[in-house]
Amino acid sequence: MIAFPNAKINIGLNITSKRADGYHNLSSCFLPIDWKDALEIVPTDQFEFTSSGLDIPGDSSGNLCVKAYNLLKEKHNIPPVKMHLHKVIPMGAGLGGGSADGAFALKLLNDQFEIGLANDELEAYAKTLGADCPFFIDNKPKLVTGIGEVMEDVTVDLSGYSMVVVFPGIHVSTKTAFAGINPKEPSYDLKTILQQPPKNWQGTIINDFEKTVFAAHPEILKIKEQLLQQGAAYASMTGTGSAVFGVFGEGVNLDSIKDGLSNCIIWGMK
Repeated sequence: MIAFPNAKINIGLNITSKRADGYHNLSSCFLPIDWKDALEIVPTDQFEFTSSGLDIPGDSSGNLCVKAYNLLKEKHNIPPVKMHLHKVIPMGAGLGGGSADGAFALKLLNDQFEIGLANDELEAYAKTLGADCPFFIDNKPKLVTGIGEVMEDVTVDLSGYSMVVVFPGIHVSTKTAFAGINPKEPSYDLKTILQQPPKNWQGTIINDFEKTVFAAHPEILKIKEQLLQQGAAYASMTGTGSAVFGVFGEGVNLDSIKDGLSNCIIWGMK
């Protein structure tokens, strides 16, 4: 069986408080986008994990697809499989690609071997893989709080708009991203603002990490500024970076956006 794990973007990302366990509570909207990896799983005599496409650093034992398999194998009677992941979504971009791969592996194994896990059970497994993983089980727009595991359905209407995501290939360390964060509740109600057109989001819906990340990597700020200059109704960094997305009205010319961004990976969706 084959599945196509997709990326997500953050519309707004506010760090609201620091927890006693060292983690941070957040507030954000997670929105799935159609930038996709490909994951195939077939039964075999001996477990094997292979990959192609973008190079995945580190040992395969740490890959979330492998961890998802081992997690289900502990509790359910599933045979060895061969897993092949074709990696397209850039890593370290704030797009959640690795989290999506792990979550989709859980769903694919559940379907392929008819384990019968409901979505809430899959989300519980996914939570042990990583904070963003449960989102990709339902894989619909969500208001997200807690450390990313508390989710509420939300409608985000971008019909008539296009989206462009630009990844400059810059690795933003978690330490750098959090260095300038002072946790506080946002001054706006995200659910309410999201019901307004994207032109009303700019200057109101913010990503708390932009201030610190832009100071450390001004070239990321330049990408955001370029998207706005080229007519984006709303532009923002996603996650802790370094990818930046722009939401455009009708008539966006992807080729013109690529001008001056020759060293970046650019994805566009009509």
